Amino acid sequence: MACDTKTWLVLHVVLLVTCYMQHCVNGQTPQVPCIFVFGDSLSDNGNNNNLLTNAKANYDPYGVDFPTGSNGSRFTNGLTSIDYIGEFLGFTDFIPPFANTNGSNISHGVNYASGSAGISFETAKHMGDNVPLLLQLIHHNIIVSKIALMLGGLPQAQQYLKKCLYYVNIGSNDYINNYYLPQFYPSSRFFNPEQYAQVLSDQFSLFLQALHAAGARKHVIVGVGLIGCTPNAIATKGLKQGELCVEQYNADSLILSLKLRALVDRFNTEKPDSKYIFVNSTAGSVDASLGFTVFNAPCCPVRSDGMCVRDSIPCTNRNQHVFHDGFHPTQALNYLTALTSYDSTFAAPGTTSPMDIKQLAQYPIN
Repeated sequence: MACDTKTWLVLHVVLLVTCYMQHCVNGQTPQVPCIFVFGDSLSDNGNNNNLLTNAKANYDPYGVDFPTGSNGSRFTNGLTSIDYIGEFLGFTDFIPPFANTNGSNISHGVNYASGSAGISFETAKHMGDNVPLLLQLIHHNIIVSKIALMLGGLPQAQQYLKKCLYYVNIGSNDYINNYYLPQFYPSSRFFNPEQYAQVLSDQFSLFLQALHAAGARKHVIVGVGLIGCTPNAIATKGLKQGELCVEQYNADSLILSLKLRALVDRFNTEKPDSKYIFVNSTAGSVDASLGFTVFNAPCCPVRSDGMCVRDSIPCTNRNQHVFHDGFHPTQALNYLTALTSYDSTFAAPGTTSPMDIKQLAQYPIN
């Protein structure tokens, strides 16, 4: 335990040094002028609060470690990966959710991510409303129009926006809350895993095309993580002899991740005026050497749907837990995910390709 704690503290010191070297302090200019975030509950920071859905995190014990408490509206105990990435890039304020941009400086970016959302429009609708990827794109076009008005026209806006970072992390719900729920959705009856991943990849390709048309030039595409290792997957599906995770779930989602990686390679060839990078969410391993001791149990008491029970008491050793609830990582894991995505010198080989986020921020776009 002492060794694990020491390792964790060393990582925090490394981060502080990294932030200092990158001028991540008040008064310094961020490395990119703005960040636009697309995705699901791994990035949502309040867009679901006013929707009719069970997928919302605006209550305790979500946000128990957030600087201002549970009104952080994040599906974790504190900060998300994109929160940390924003800090590493030099932003002193969180990127505002689209649902609450009144009074916010939208020229610094907007977060469109929605808990339970997927690439497919139908995904997770059994839980209530959400904002799927296509609708997030529509919301972004609204923001682009507003920025164009602020800057004096669309050409000026596109000149500004091409220097911004576009972060997309979505896809797990298309399995967890669609493909693996045949009682609600027909996708698993219509498509085998390869066909389903291709359908999702085709839709994602159209999204990237439209995002490029809206002025995006620097893209971060995050692959699907090990969804078969979540506490909810293990509790509901069960493990076969010798398994530590539900390997079929991991194998299915890996097909999509490989297709997203191929899209990154393709778009880097087809769009020479842009740069796309892929973050491999399954690269490396999470073990005790990083300070973690609890790998497949939630930190909070959970409901039948895997979400934290409202006003329940979470575990006290949250930095040692991989998962906060049945699906979502703790702030501790989000921190490591962000650090290795931002700076590949801290990452396992193959975590980012063809470059890391720090390099993408500095990449010249003409």
